[in-house]
Amino acid sequence: MDHTNSNFIRNIIKNDLETKKRDHVVTRFPPEPNGYLHIGHAKSIVINFGLADDFNGKTNLRFDDTNPLKEDTEYVNAIKEDVEWLGYDWDGLFFASDYFQEMYDRAVLLINKGKAYVDDLSQEEIRQYRGTLTETGKDSPYRNRAIVENLDLFERMRNGEFANGEKVLRAKIDMSSPNINMRDPVIYRIAHATHHNTGDTWCIYPMYAFAHPLEDAIEGVTHSLCTTEFEDQRPLYNWVVAECEMEHVPEQTEFGRLNITNTVMSKRKLKQLVDEKIVDGWDDPRMPTISGLRRRGYTPEAIREFVKETGVSKGAGEVDSQMLDYFVREDLKMKAPRTMGIIRPLKVVITNYPEGQTEWLDAEINPENPDMGKRQIPFSREIYIEQEDFMENPPKKYFRLYPGNEVRLKHAYFIKCEEVIKDPEGNVIEIHCTYDPETKSGTGFTGRKVKGTIHWVEASQAIPAEFRLYEPLLLKEDSNEEEGEEKTFLDQINPHSMQVLNGYVEPTMKAIQVQEKFQFFRHGYFNVDPKDSTKEKPVFNLTVSLKSSFKL
Repeated sequence: MDHTNSNFIRNIIKNDLETKKRDHVVTRFPPEPNGYLHIGHAKSIVINFGLADDFNGKTNLRFDDTNPLKEDTEYVNAIKEDVEWLGYDWDGLFFASDYFQEMYDRAVLLINKGKAYVDDLSQEEIRQYRGTLTETGKDSPYRNRAIVENLDLFERMRNGEFANGEKVLRAKIDMSSPNINMRDPVIYRIAHATHHNTGDTWCIYPMYAFAHPLEDAIEGVTHSLCTTEFEDQRPLYNWVVAECEMEHVPEQTEFGRLNITNTVMSKRKLKQLVDEKIVDGWDDPRMPTISGLRRRGYTPEAIREFVKETGVSKGAGEVDSQMLDYFVREDLKMKAPRTMGIIRPLKVVITNYPEGQTEWLDAEINPENPDMGKRQIPFSREIYIEQEDFMENPPKKYFRLYPGNEVRLKHAYFIKCEEVIKDPEGNVIEIHCTYDPETKSGTGFTGRKVKGTIHWVEASQAIPAEFRLYEPLLLKEDSNEEEGEEKTFLDQINPHSMQVLNGYVEPTMKAIQVQEKFQFFRHGYFNVDPKDSTKEKPVFNLTVSLKSSFKL
C-alpha cells in the first residue's frame, strides 16, 4: 500500500500501535483452495501484504481447507504461484487442516462448558428451526442433551460411526438472537471424504465460521481483514475466540469487495465456465483469474497500482473494467518493444522495386524509451499489409491505400496503388504498387505530403503468427451477486469474446520467449501465449488496445 495513502484500516492499525493495544502487526491472506484466485482476491492480497509491510509486520498465507469435497492440491499450488507473481512473500505458510486436532479439542471444551451439542435434525429441519429475519428461531429437541451424551456422540462422530448428514455439532448460543448467525450455528459436520492434506484421518470437519477465528487466534493474527459480507459473522467470530478460551484475541475488520463491470467475480461461476468448457481452463485469457490475466499479458505492477487506485472503504461499489486496462497501458508503454504485425494479410507487390533485393531499415525499439535501442526491419519487393488498409472504392476521408492513392509505409517509403488483382469470384487477393525511392523514411524528404501511414511486414522473411483478439466475456454488466443469477448468467456469455486470426510478424520476432510483451503498431499490446506458442508459429494474445476514452 502507498505509505502516503491513508484509509480507515490503516488508521485503525496506526491507532492500535500508538495506544499500545498492539505492539506488532500480523495479517493473513486466507483463500480456500477450491479454485483459482481472481482479480477480486488481488485486492485482499494487496491490502493484507501491503499494510503489514507498511508497519514492518508479517503476513501469513493460510489455506482455509476445511471442506474436502471441493479442495485440491492443484488449487494450492496455483494460489502460491499467483501470490508470488503479484510480488509478495509470505512469512508463514499454513493450512487450516494443520489445526484439526486443536479445533476438535476446542469443540470438546465447548461441550464441556455446555456451549455446544450434537443435533440429529436434518439440514432442512435446522433451516426451518432457525427462523427468519422477522421471526425468531426455536430450540432443537436435542438442544438440552446431557454433556456426557454430547461428548459420547461427538467422539462417535469422529470415529466414523454415523453417515454424512446424520448428526452435526452446533454451538449453543441464542435461538432468539436478531443475528441469524448466532442462532446455534453448525460448527462441525460429517464428511466421509479424503482430504488433500490429512487424507482419511478425519471424517468430521469444522465449519468455516468456527475454524476461521480459531486459525487467526492460533497464528497470532492481530488484524483479520475480510470483505463486508462477513460483517454479520463478526459477533460469532468474537464468540468463538472468547468461548474457546483462546489466548490470543484477533480483531476482525471488514472492507468493501472489488466489483468490476463486465466481469464474473464469483468463484462458483468461474468454475462453471471451466467445467462446462465455455473457456479453455482457469487460465483462459478471457478469465478474470490472476493466471488468466497473466496469460493475457497483464503485469503484476499494473494490477497492484489498479488495486491501490480503487482504494479501501466499507462500500463495495463497481469499478470500470477500463481502469485496469489504463494501468496496463501505463505500465507497458515504457517497457514493451514496438513492432509490426499483420493480422489480416493482403499481399502487395512493389513492381518497380528490384527483384531479389532486400534492404534493412532502422527503427527504434520503443520511441518513448530510447535506451531500448534500435531494431532492423527487412524491406523487399513483396510485403503484407492489413486488408483494412486498402479499399477499392473508398468513402470520403479514407486516407489509406486505394487505386491511384499514395501512402507512407511506416519506417520505409511512399507507395502508390497501380493495379488490383482479383480471384474469379471478384475478391481482392493482391495489389500492385510502385514506390518512390526518394521518400525513404529518415532521409529528410520534404517533397509532397501524404495523409496516411500504414504498417507492413516483408513477405519473404515474415513469421506466420496467430493473433487472438478478445472482447469482454459478458455481453452486459454483471451485478456480481452470488445468488439469483443462474437463469441469466450463461445467457450473458459473449459468443464473440475471442477471435482467432492468422497473419505475420517481423523476422526479428524469431527469438521471442513466452510471456514477452509487445506493442504492435496500431493494434495494441500483445503477450506471447505460454501454452500454445511454438517456435514455428507464435501465438499472441491481445492484452489491451492502444487507446481508450477512460481517464482517471
